[in-house]
Amino acid sequence: MSNAATQVPYKIYLREDQMPKAWYNLRADMKTKPAPLLNPGTGKPMTEQELSAVFCQKLARQELDNDTTYVPIPEKILNFYKMYRPSPLVRAYCLEKKLNTPARIFYKFEGNNTSGSHKLNSAIAQAYYAKQQGLKGVTTETGAGQWGTALSMACAYLGLDCRVYMVKVSYAQKPYRREVMRTYGAQVIPSPSDTTAVGREILSRNPDTSGSLGCAISEAVEASRAETGYRYVLGSVLNQVLLHQSVIGLETKAALDEYGIRPDLIIGCAGGGSNLGGLIAPFMAERLRGESDCRFLAVEPASCPSLTRGVFAYDFTDTGRICPMAKMYTLGSDFIPAPNHAGGLRYHGMSPILSQLYHDEYLEAVAVPQREVFQAAEAFARTEGILPAPESSHAIKTAIDEALRCRETGEAKNIVFGLTGTGYFDLAAYQRFHDGTLTDSIPSDEDLARSLEKLPKL
Repeated sequence: MSNAATQVPYKIYLREDQMPKAWYNLRADMKTKPAPLLNPGTGKPMTEQELSAVFCQKLARQELDNDTTYVPIPEKILNFYKMYRPSPLVRAYCLEKKLNTPARIFYKFEGNNTSGSHKLNSAIAQAYYAKQQGLKGVTTETGAGQWGTALSMACAYLGLDCRVYMVKVSYAQKPYRREVMRTYGAQVIPSPSDTTAVGREILSRNPDTSGSLGCAISEAVEASRAETGYRYVLGSVLNQVLLHQSVIGLETKAALDEYGIRPDLIIGCAGGGSNLGGLIAPFMAERLRGESDCRFLAVEPASCPSLTRGVFAYDFTDTGRICPMAKMYTLGSDFIPAPNHAGGLRYHGMSPILSQLYHDEYLEAVAVPQREVFQAAEAFARTEGILPAPESSHAIKTAIDEALRCRETGEAKNIVFGLTGTGYFDLAAYQRFHDGTLTDSIPSDEDLARSLEKLPKL
């Protein structure tokens, strides 16, 4: 157990000059590197040239770079960051009191920007490299809508066209998130749609499908290839995204270091892995170097449990099977979460970086049902005064569980979790929770087996 100063401010704000000037590449310190992306046609590792047909050239280079420890953040991105960063690290004194726990609970709040989440950290970076390359625009997918919102903001700032394929069930459930994207000039299309060949094929097989991130990724990639001057960008999973999101962990570590606090446990929600990967990056480096015994805990929805019930194997990163294959924990690219799943975290796989760390037992994982998640969200809102996003509330639920264990054992652990964003665009889900119509949906072993039996045979 770590020692820590007993009294710290409610909010620890770094000065602007303490903001990270470089992103940290966790892969450089990993003992076992993530397996390479494979070309779906040849089965061979993707080259920079091949990736550059899908991603911006510099992003393709970042995707493949396992060796450079620190990547300087371009000045234009730093200036954009300064509009909402550094973000605060908050000591959850009121929640601690409510739980009557000796644990010290901290959360890194990433919701203090219009997109309402951490997604803007990578959106501005990817849009910047697209603009630098002279492109006309970018295409992408979005689940809960946070990534699409963030990218639309970044593209508006840089004068880029933005086309967003939004998972159909979210398009219907989250109309206000959709309208924010349109306010920033993005074209928002419910996925699967009849605007792409892969969308039409999916609809022909299942016309009533609620959609999935895998479907939306396929459509966005196809759309980017169909028009000159466009590239595809992704809000999670990829190595380049976790690189950009390391700014979260670097700020968190700097804030804790100011008060001599060493975390015992770091918790993050996990869908594709961008928030969790960014939050834990510098702390995991210490663990890999043998300088720390901090625990790291990924929290995923029981309705889409890729780490806890998936398999570690090469799989397609999209439902249409046109994107590179990644070695990751996966439920199968055909897996579609139940439509009553109210948050994001809908992706069938997990970041190759986090998958490798989980496989090597540096990372733990737990899956939680959504009604318990919303109970935790409500408890947090009533004590800490912030309405959390459903995604973030997975981490809140588990942080509360861990703090209650500390009450039982008397351990004064330092618990840190990522509050990835706000829930003000998720009030329809909160309404369903309060009305008692929000239900838990957990896939059966048979459901997962049907999806997993379609994994590519390499």
